[in-house]
Amino acid sequence: MTIRDDHTLATDLATEAGERLLALREKEGFADPTALRKEGDASAHLFLMEALARSRPGDSVLSEEATREERLDPRRLRAERVWIVDPLDGTREFAEEGRADWAVHVALWERGELTAGAVALPAQGRTLSTLEPPVLPAARPQARPRIAVSRTRPPEFVQNLATRAGADLVPIGSAGAKISAVLTGEVEAYVHAGGQYEWDSAAPVAVALAAGAHASRVDGSPLTYNQGDPSLPDILVSLPGLAPTLLAGIRDLHR
Repeated sequence: MTIRDDHTLATDLATEAGERLLALREKEGFADPTALRKEGDASAHLFLMEALARSRPGDSVLSEEATREERLDPRRLRAERVWIVDPLDGTREFAEEGRADWAVHVALWERGELTAGAVALPAQGRTLSTLEPPVLPAARPQARPRIAVSRTRPPEFVQNLATRAGADLVPIGSAGAKISAVLTGEVEAYVHAGGQYEWDSAAPVAVALAAGAHASRVDGSPLTYNQGDPSLPDILVSLPGLAPTLLAGIRDLHR
């Protein structure tokens, strides 16, 4: 068996899961979105679980597609290494023909910190990872900031934040695609509140932090992973120079 480092393993697994999802899209088509979403979630979860069990048999795994009993397994909370995965982030977009804003997330949490991660964007033909963290785009000092928000449930306070900051909102599908958009220069920030889980952000946050971007809760506190309750309801990821302005604006809105 080839021993791969964790960065390489996360990158390879996210990329291969994404390639399998692309093949599934090609095979099944888009006539039955519900069936396509269901098969995509299940097949990517099975692939990642089997691959991690084979490559890292001593590690725990927290997956969005695991059963409730598996997620609550107390051995995960005692483990020193936990893989946090979202086999198909942006299931809605995956089942919509022509959309590329869906992703596969693979992250490694070790002793309190995210230490490796990869976000595959299969329909965009790229994987961002901690193996070779992306170079952050240059600031655009004369341009209005762009903030990525949910396509379907943008939080009202982000609209107010955008008005205060003189920013424009950019709807994008999956959380992984939104955070990746910060890292590739399509937007300067991503703000969300109102509900997410650890698997929605662990991998893209690992890559964002490795690249030097800002990532925190919307009150500026650290994002913490591998908790008993995997709910992690809000997040701010941005280019580092913009973070103080956005955090101050959020504080003002909540006074």
